[in-house]
Amino acid sequence: MMQNENNKTDEQTPTTATAATTGGGGGGEGGGGGGVQRRYATSFQRDLMAGAVMGGVVHTIVAPIERAKLLLQTQDSNLAIVDGRHRRFRGMFDCIFQIVREEGFLSLWRGNGSSVLRYYPSVALNFSLKDLYRDILRNSDDGPPVMSGTAANFFAGAAAGCTTLVIVYPLDIAHTRLATDIGRDGTRQFRGVWHFLSTICKKEGVGGVYRGLPASFHGMIVHRSIYFGGFDTIKEILTKESNLELALWKRWLAAQAVTTSAGLISYPLDTVRRRMMMQSGLKRPMYQNTLDCWSKIYRTEGVTSFYRGALSNMFRSTGAAAILALYDEVKKFMNWSSLKRI
Repeated sequence: MMQNENNKTDEQTPTTATAATTGGGGGGEGGGGGGVQRRYATSFQRDLMAGAVMGGVVHTIVAPIERAKLLLQTQDSNLAIVDGRHRRFRGMFDCIFQIVREEGFLSLWRGNGSSVLRYYPSVALNFSLKDLYRDILRNSDDGPPVMSGTAANFFAGAAAGCTTLVIVYPLDIAHTRLATDIGRDGTRQFRGVWHFLSTICKKEGVGGVYRGLPASFHGMIVHRSIYFGGFDTIKEILTKESNLELALWKRWLAAQAVTTSAGLISYPLDTVRRRMMMQSGLKRPMYQNTLDCWSKIYRTEGVTSFYRGALSNMFRSTGAAAILALYDEVKKFMNWSSLKRI
């Protein structure tokens, strides 16, 4: 009896779509809604772990480029630069070299601790929720699916991004503020994640660590829908044409194209959200709201300022593309390991 149940589980786990189709039609105790719920729970846990494994490792590798990108993107709202205590950065390499000269080599990873704390749940939840939402949209036991094909892919990606954003936003804003905190230990504004969060909460309350959330929603909807939805759609099209599992190098090329496109299209939105994050804890904020931020950047700095740091972001996107391409490999490894244990 136990062996039969294990065999059923093994047959259901390899592909999510197949499992959703067969899970609702079974009879007895294991069929019906209970089977679908168990399948969603098992798939969600596996996706969560796969995303967590990929997130922390990849982001630590690209952390120096990430810090340079944030410094370039926010330097017109960085008090250390606006007040004249620190000169402006002229580009990605100038930024990296200057940081190393003034703060030391390891300072390139400043804020990476908060970033990894954020990325483990962020990447894990993004991937697992994206797959969960897509399964729910595409598979219905009571009638036709709510959405299908490309629409489901893009909607699931945007919904997963927004859900995750609300959960990890305090760590996201902490990462931005720590990475853009210029200077050595004695001159920096914040000493770490906890010091930042406690300082802002004392000054502004909980709302202070959610500064810039509306602007972040705008960017997240655009970026995650293209990042996840575009990649899943391309992967499905190429897989259908070849009737074979897509080779890793093809998945990486598709992931790189989608990641670069998503980054460039949503970059002005990301610039505005980072600028709004920089307002936390300020007595006199530079921007009153998201619309005011858009207006002031355009009038005082010009259109090109919305894309400041975009080149650094393209280099950094290699890590995000690797996460997309290798995610399925990690899931397959985890699924194979579970089968071996059985």
